[in-house]
Amino acid sequence: MLSLRPLLPVLLAVALLGPAEASAAAQADGIETARTGRQIAPGIRLESYDRLEADRWLRIDELLVDLGGGAGVRAEYLGGHGPATVAEAAARHTAGPGRRVVAAVNGDFFDIRGTGAPLGPGLAAGRLLHSATPGPGAAPAVGFGADGLGRVLRIALDGSVTLPGGAVRPLAGYNAARPPAEGLAAYTADWPAAELPAVGTAVTVRDGRVTAAAPPVRGPARRERPAPGTTVLAAAGAAAAAELAALRQGDPVAVAARALPDAGPVPAAAVGGREALVVAGVPQDHDGEPNNTAAPRTAVAFSRDGRRLRILTVDGRQRDSGGLTLTALGRLMHRLGAYEALNLDGGGSSTLLAGLSGATALALENSPSDGRLRPVSNGLVLTAPAGSGRTAGYRVEPVGGTTQDLTRVFPRLTRTLTATGYDALLGPAPGPPVWSAEGAGTVDSAGVFHAVHPGRATAHARRTTAHGALPLEVLGPLTRIRPTRARIGLAEQGESAGFRLTGYDAQGAAAVVEPRDVALEFDRSRWRVTDDGRGGFTVTALVPQATGRLVATVRKGGAAGAAGAPGADSGLIAELALGVGLVTLPVTDLADVAQWTGPGASAAGGHSGAGVALDLPGAAAQGSAAPPRALPVPELARSLTLWVGGDGSGARPAVELADADGAAVTVRGPAVDWTGWRELTLPLPATAEPPLSVTRLSAVGGTGPGRLTLDTLGARTPPTGPAAAPVVRDPIVATGAGVRARPWRFAVGGGDAAADFVLTGADRAQFVHRGVRFLPLDTTRPTLGGGGLDRMRALHEALAAAAGDPATGALAVVRADAPDAVDRKETALTAHLLAEFRRTTGKRAAVLTLGAPAFGAGRSEGVLSVAAPRTGRTLVGVDAFAAGDWLAVRHDAGDTR
Repeated sequence: MLSLRPLLPVLLAVALLGPAEASAAAQADGIETARTGRQIAPGIRLESYDRLEADRWLRIDELLVDLGGGAGVRAEYLGGHGPATVAEAAARHTAGPGRRVVAAVNGDFFDIRGTGAPLGPGLAAGRLLHSATPGPGAAPAVGFGADGLGRVLRIALDGSVTLPGGAVRPLAGYNAARPPAEGLAAYTADWPAAELPAVGTAVTVRDGRVTAAAPPVRGPARRERPAPGTTVLAAAGAAAAAELAALRQGDPVAVAARALPDAGPVPAAAVGGREALVVAGVPQDHDGEPNNTAAPRTAVAFSRDGRRLRILTVDGRQRDSGGLTLTALGRLMHRLGAYEALNLDGGGSSTLLAGLSGATALALENSPSDGRLRPVSNGLVLTAPAGSGRTAGYRVEPVGGTTQDLTRVFPRLTRTLTATGYDALLGPAPGPPVWSAEGAGTVDSAGVFHAVHPGRATAHARRTTAHGALPLEVLGPLTRIRPTRARIGLAEQGESAGFRLTGYDAQGAAAVVEPRDVALEFDRSRWRVTDDGRGGFTVTALVPQATGRLVATVRKGGAAGAAGAPGADSGLIAELALGVGLVTLPVTDLADVAQWTGPGASAAGGHSGAGVALDLPGAAAQGSAAPPRALPVPELARSLTLWVGGDGSGARPAVELADADGAAVTVRGPAVDWTGWRELTLPLPATAEPPLSVTRLSAVGGTGPGRLTLDTLGARTPPTGPAAAPVVRDPIVATGAGVRARPWRFAVGGGDAAADFVLTGADRAQFVHRGVRFLPLDTTRPTLGGGGLDRMRALHEALAAAAGDPATGALAVVRADAPDAVDRKETALTAHLLAEFRRTTGKRAAVLTLGAPAFGAGRSEGVLSVAAPRTGRTLVGVDAFAAGDWLAVRHDAGDTR
């Protein structure tokens, strides 16, 4: 997923965009590239922003919370009934009379491979829910007092067990995730998981009396969570077990447990964490320590007086956001103004939810690295006063989201809007509005905006004094349409997938075309296609095996309706290829195995022909074989198939791939505990960005030496048939005479008597020529190797210079074709910045790519692009101040004069 936050992107000038402390953070080594923000409730604001560092992109979401003001915000313990997603736990959290849940975040590390219980301490309503594991010692946590103020502290267990006769024994654990190695542990109805950990000798206590004596122990056993009012007292070690075994039903036993903070009062609410990130205003160095790797992160920080709470998540393990080390996270929190900060559980657990004005459910703000919400043990939830429920305003949005392509519409087409009422505290306030519009369109009583002519428009929702508005842009007339997916492949009957139709005007400005404006033609006996309610379509397979196509027509004359007659009014047409059912397509049969190379690799007999053997001389030894060139994987592939000749050694085979951005993706097979041939199916991760290519076959040894033979790699793929590829010729592609009619010219790839100069590369300094500022960018360094950071800084400076120079009418970015160095997000950000430059200054912009594989010319959001190939000559005519297109391009293949 490419993330360019929809508000104004900023490079080295972030003070224009957010709070002062956010500006300080963005002035560090990296640069902030985009930011959005919204008020969640009085006293709570969400800030979301993207950053480009020297070696990674980052996506960060943070809640800024005023704990000391009059807004009445509280932070409370979330969960405690077994692993659940943050969304599930927040939905069932009881906020109390007159209060509502407004935000939530995941909390403590937990026993992920065992009970699922949190590993640190937890308190709710001033009561200890569970102590830390291991033992009763102090463990780090974030706590919130009865006054609402917060702090980082350490919480220990102060507990005891009084046995018959008055003997008092220390309590070694209270609802702790793992039983202590020695001593007594207590489990109550507050146990934060479904089942207790496996315990040996145990008795049940209720109302201070043993109700069930210890049965004979045959081994540790799991038990269900105790009933309310009941305590299970368990023993570890011979001495403690003997004391419990001596108890009889009716014996008096008293269990006491309370939280013991290292300083100050017992907090009303607390959630455990692990590593200190900032201590007394000093960021902590975790270099050389465990867990100090780049990963998704969740952290909580406080101001010195505890009145300012900051809850932050950093996405990671994604090409779009590489995550942070603990050391880097501490530095970030310090730059943001933290006096104390604590690391909470990260990785796939990192989850941040926040409310929208008037909404009853929370929205997911970050991008969990698992691709879905992970069940976690607990979290923190923010609650706020519920408000009056009387409508004070409306949140007006297009159906499907607030992205730029949904706040735009084409003349004579439509955009469906929603209006969500909210009260003075931003809580829900139901009630339909009265719709109106001004500018370039109208809106009907159902909230459907009808575009009339190009220009700006504003849709209004009103009810008495309550009001909400949404600015809309009506683009130029629709000139072409394209589906967001050229092919839809479904694995089985009943499976569904979605797509949207994107339209473009003559300047390449894009907007979603809604289903109501589209007529569809497809085989209704094989497929069901419906409006997904979010501006797009859902395709569902009705049969187990089929191929086909879908034709979508947008009428130039206006709305067609999804069931309208296709092709009417000579409308614009787009096609999708459809398929359902899986077939195995070949990736390689290893017939060229003699050209495969790698440690431990050798040619061998395969399952049905040639194969490659990987020799693994010892435990954990590695072997691999790389093909002479990367092997493409079908784009819609769901899984790979691989024949493995096993020797029972426990070695694990793997297929290593590269995704569309060159990022490594590895799919691993099971430990080979069989002998002979077996075909494996290896699912491809849903988060991998296609197209994928195979770079190596590999294996890791098991408990001893081993030898695996691999053969016949295939891909299980839905068969869709070829996708339609419409050819679009941009008007800037001109004849030689048209190019020479411009006031001046430059050439790429060869000289020309009529050219002012020849562009031979991107290795020269920035220069200005006859109204055009040329910015050559060095693309030899990868985006995530410092190159992107340098290029974005150079672009920012050039944009500022061009904007402030009346004699400059256009900016042309010049770069060599380098798809392995310049990633897609940098490309998208460059295009976005140039489009904003064009929109805000009225000046022109273009991207010139030298040494491209083939000639091409086009435009997006009014920014022109020219791809000049390595061979032939490209001549460009220029008029930086022309009323229409300012470039005219002609490419002559093979002519290098």
